[in-house]
Amino acid sequence: MMGSLECEPGRCPDEIPHEVSISDGFWMLETEVTQEMWKSVMGNVPSVFHGVRLPVEQVGWVDCVEFCRKLSEKLGVPVALPTEAQWEYACRAGSAGPFAGNLEEMAWFGTNSENRTHSVGMKKPNAWGLYDMHGNVWEWCLDWYAEDAYADGPSIDPHGPKRGVNRVYRGGGWYGGERFCRSAYRNYYAPNFRSYGLGFRIILK
Repeated sequence: MMGSLECEPGRCPDEIPHEVSISDGFWMLETEVTQEMWKSVMGNVPSVFHGVRLPVEQVGWVDCVEFCRKLSEKLGVPVALPTEAQWEYACRAGSAGPFAGNLEEMAWFGTNSENRTHSVGMKKPNAWGLYDMHGNVWEWCLDWYAEDAYADGPSIDPHGPKRGVNRVYRGGGWYGGERFCRSAYRNYYAPNFRSYGLGFRIILK
């Protein structure tokens, strides 16, 4: 089930619960893409905070897609941003509540981050071994954003609207409150928007 129940604290109207099936398996990077990973592919470090194990930030959706294109060429396998459905499925790791575990133990967010990013993999992972799905930096997803993008009934492998103005990002970040770290929370920016709180992770299809 994607989305959230009406009784969930901090819920937004665009989190309509609905059933989703993901037909193809995928591998997701255990951590957010680090500055070291980014530099090895793109040759630079755009981030405001500096450290090889810190998540890369200050990257727009268009930058992340270019990273995926170059890495795909290097590896010879398709690398991509996750869809919203893939991201939420991986974030939840079988859980159904607002978070995939104890948020304080799993996430760097507004109350414990000391106003900065932290090295990836320092907090507890979720049940599927994925780190920082909640907090640290927000993560770009593949989809265009639409408030009514969620289907009324069950859907298979949703990819969001065919066109739009803004792209989705997920997961919460080091400067936000806990409601923004919820598994179902959605937000959006223009594809070329860059921020010191916004990064990404990748999947292998």
